[in-house]
Amino acid sequence: MRDRTARPPRAEAAGSVDGPLPPSGSVIPEAAWRRALDLIGEADEIAMACHVSPDGDALGSMLAVGSVLRAMGKRVVTSFGDRHFTVPRLLGFLPAQDLLVPPSEFPAAPELMITFDSSTLDRLGLLGDSTAHAREVIVVDHHLSGTGFGTLSLIDPHVAATAVLAEQLIYRLGGTLDRDIATCLYAGLVTDTGSFRHSSTTPEVHQMAARLVATGLRTDEIARELWDRSPFGYLKVLAAALDRVRLEGELVWTYVTRVDRAAYGLPYAELEGLIDIVRRTDEAEVAAVLKEDDQGAWQVSTRSKGAVDVGSICAALGGGGHHNAAGFTSHDTVDDTMAAMRALLPGLATPPDPAPLPESSLPESPLPDTNTRDGEA
Repeated sequence: MRDRTARPPRAEAAGSVDGPLPPSGSVIPEAAWRRALDLIGEADEIAMACHVSPDGDALGSMLAVGSVLRAMGKRVVTSFGDRHFTVPRLLGFLPAQDLLVPPSEFPAAPELMITFDSSTLDRLGLLGDSTAHAREVIVVDHHLSGTGFGTLSLIDPHVAATAVLAEQLIYRLGGTLDRDIATCLYAGLVTDTGSFRHSSTTPEVHQMAARLVATGLRTDEIARELWDRSPFGYLKVLAAALDRVRLEGELVWTYVTRVDRAAYGLPYAELEGLIDIVRRTDEAEVAAVLKEDDQGAWQVSTRSKGAVDVGSICAALGGGGHHNAAGFTSHDTVDDTMAAMRALLPGLATPPDPAPLPESSLPESPLPDTNTRDGEA
């Protein structure tokens, strides 16, 4: 039997793969994969984008596929559309970051554009306009709440992570799954499965993890980078967030302001894990964390233990995601944002304890520049 983990077969023609593909649980039609291979084969330059403030699944999936396409001889550029372009510290260990260019260097009218882990154009930030001028746009995503942009969809909400679809694309392209590529994919897989704790963890997920680990990657080092490191300022900001946390029936929530972060020079990206601490509350079915970004908007992360579909709630508020994990952006005050969310949660149209909360987090003095740290790309 062919060792597909070490050397996947190269497609001889669009959609033609020597031997069975590894299981993924995906239900994307084979015709869509064939079309994607055709478009990639015809393109000389491929521009790839993932969502703003990228997590491990978005950035890891994009860099993994980008590495394979570069090895095939394609000209590849990758980016994400943040105004302050910097790779989050937690993802600084990912290989192939030399593929990244700032949004200002991203093609305005790509011959072929591929997006990763972005369910809406808004999630592409500054790169959203490029999709309107691209000749073809392939959307690779696993979110149910997509808005249908792009000319070809490789979207499957049944899989645990966009990294699952990225691996399937790599196999179909005949790419070699080496340790660097596997590291990028593994980061995406463990990020979106909560280190294999979420209900999306299927037998296919564990089989994929086994293929990736077989390349020789260090799971302990990846876990340390993703979950077991933080600057001291994170502890202080965490303390402030937990000090103001509120339990309202089956909803637990808190918020973090720009001022909280500025006091310790803490970048916004360092707040990613707050929701996983708040969601542990036994009494709550739904958890929410409001995080003020550098532009003053509230980025709201939500989690459910299964009885409430937070994906639908966030979609109604302009965001989206999954049944148990979703988010949205609010430009209202903390009070108004939470009122809108309560209105969509049974029995929580009004808060049980309407104590006043600080509404504005605009600092009295300019914020320090927290977007660039030593050692970050």
